[in-house]
Amino acid sequence: MGLLTAAGLSDKSLAHLMLEDKIEAINGLIRNFLEPAGTNFVEELVFRFLLTRGDTLGGSMRNVGGALAQRKLTRAILSTLTIAGKKYHWQHSKTKKWIAMTNDDIDIELSLRGISWESELGNRTLIYNLTVPLVKSNVDLCLFNLAPTELLANKSSSIHPSVVAPFVIALGELKGGIDPAGADEHWKTAQAALNRIREAFSRVGHSPFTFFVGSAIAKRMAREIWSQLENGTLSNAANLNEENQVASISRWLCSL
Repeated sequence: MGLLTAAGLSDKSLAHLMLEDKIEAINGLIRNFLEPAGTNFVEELVFRFLLTRGDTLGGSMRNVGGALAQRKLTRAILSTLTIAGKKYHWQHSKTKKWIAMTNDDIDIELSLRGISWESELGNRTLIYNLTVPLVKSNVDLCLFNLAPTELLANKSSSIHPSVVAPFVIALGELKGGIDPAGADEHWKTAQAALNRIREAFSRVGHSPFTFFVGSAIAKRMAREIWSQLENGTLSNAANLNEENQVASISRWLCSL
């Protein structure tokens, strides 16, 4: 396994390779890198191994950042509902079962996939990471005007095409990366996703609210977000590191 990693093969790629392919990859590593290194082949081997593993670690840390951002926003939403005296149900990410609110909700955000509550305007269900058929891509946060039993997404990461546009209230992008150097890239990715959402729904004559929540907000990026908020392109936005903004967008989501 160490040699395969040093050859530049990720754990995911190994599942798609035959034994002969793996042997050829190792032979290529020896032929192209270890033999030319001569007596320093051990250092070259370690370097090649760390090169692949380092990229894998980077991907893992990005996933951790996203998970922490989701948990922080979830806790803020649950607190908002509790303070408002609204009872909620939450969906377990593994069992997909909806569980009623209890007095002890410590750490439920660690295994929470969705939240459902009743507002003055009707049933509301918020689900994380759903593939919306109309958009044909994954959306980080989806708020529906439906009860959990009416939302056919319980056993899948994709909602059923029968969930038509008018049932979609708001769709948002959540970026948990904290590196300021990558803030602009996160914003560009989120902007592209939000534009796809607007274009897809405009074709069917519907315009759901769109919002953005990010952990790293650069100055130029902040100006662009503010401009979009002023002209109505973006419905709401928040810096995940500013408690008042997190509380504000949580209240907004719970009031829709």
